[in-house]
Amino acid sequence: MKNKTKQNVVRFALTIISKDRPGIVADTTEVLYRLGCNIEDSSCTMLGGDFAIILIVSHEKPFSASVLKDAFREMHDRTGITVQLRLLHDDEITASDNGRELCVISVYGSDKPGIVYKVTRAIADMKINITDLNTRLVGTEEEPVYVLMLEAVLLPKVSLDDVSKLLEKLKKELEVEIGVRIITPVAL
Repeated sequence: MKNKTKQNVVRFALTIISKDRPGIVADTTEVLYRLGCNIEDSSCTMLGGDFAIILIVSHEKPFSASVLKDAFREMHDRTGITVQLRLLHDDEITASDNGRELCVISVYGSDKPGIVYKVTRAIADMKINITDLNTRLVGTEEEPVYVLMLEAVLLPKVSLDDVSKLLEKLKKELEVEIGVRIITPVAL
């Protein structure tokens, strides 16, 4: 759906949750493909025993939400997935980085309450926008390790060193390892 203007397409945000099983992404994308929808943005992950998908999809106008709802209602009846659908307005669609520098922040440490809150609060207080965040508990039952990985968009006046210095204080307070690095953009 290249070169389609905002006025020529309608966009939806889809949230899909299902008990984890092979084929959830294939089933979901098959429905969208058969309807002629384009997947513009997506995030999929396993959370506990569930699998969650968030999609931004578009279709040339005219196209209605009821067509999507009907297609996913059949899938719900067959598989038990739950689907939330929301029409997006043109002003809700923006580039996630707007050409600014992206960084990845990784946190590793003993599992305890407050890691996500304190790291994300420090970043928010610097007016840095988080564009992706994942957590996992890895290791063994005897020695669990909490892993937090997030991607953030740096403001023009905020350097990687600024972020590193800020998080260095948290590293000691939380007794965790924290790494910060720039994501090198790729041009196609």
